[in-house]
Amino acid sequence: QVQLVESGGGLVQAGGFLRLSCTASGRGFIINDMGWYRQPPGKQRDLVAAITRGGSTNYADSVKGRVTISRDNAKNTVYLQMNSLKPEDTAVYYCYAQHPFSTPSWGQGTQVTVSA
Repeated sequence: QVQLVESGGGLVQAGGFLRLSCTASGRGFIINDMGWYRQPPGKQRDLVAAITRGGSTNYADSVKGRVTISRDNAKNTVYLQMNSLKPEDTAVYYCYAQHPFSTPSWGQGTQVTVSA
């Protein structure tokens, strides 16, 4: 079983920045894509950014130009650098990891709150 542990959330003023981290641990796992979803209060969970094992990235239109996803395969860690944060970025952010032969793993979520 794979565990994902997120860190880096918090309260920040609009225009500020945060860096989220998510590290996978466990035994005998393989990770393909990793990424981040977010769920604002009362809304559905949507993709923010994803990155393949080879480093190809994909971003939601709402965050393009403000957010950068990266990963360190040796550390089984994915990062989300968020700049120029807006109040509408307020959400619980969840990291995920896709595996070749099993269902994706999810983190417990980390709260990001952006004040106006």
